[in-house]
Amino acid sequence: QVQLVESGGGLVQAGGSLRLSCAASGSIFSSDYCCWYRQAPGKQRDLVADITSGGSTYYADSVKGRFTVSRDNAKNTVYLQMNSLKVEDSAVYYCKITRAFRDYWGQGTQVTVSS
Repeated sequence: QVQLVESGGGLVQAGGSLRLSCAASGSIFSSDYCCWYRQAPGKQRDLVADITSGGSTYYADSVKGRFTVSRDNAKNTVYLQMNSLKVEDSAVYYCKITRAFRDYWGQGTQVTVSS
């Protein structure tokens, strides 16, 4: 069983920054495919960014140039650095990893951006 522990959410003013962390259990994290999703009230859960085991990244158009996904395999942790935050970035953010063809989700962390 893989466990994910997210942290780093909170309340920030528009234009501010937050860094989310997602720590995964297990010793094969370096092979995992990692993603960050977000879900605003009444909306579907959308992919925000991902990073492969090789370090290739993808970003949704809405966050490109503002968010950066990274990973530290030594710490079994994936990060999402969020800069120039906008009110519309407010949502619950979830990390997901795919290991051995199975998906595992974090518990979610709330990000609220005030105007």
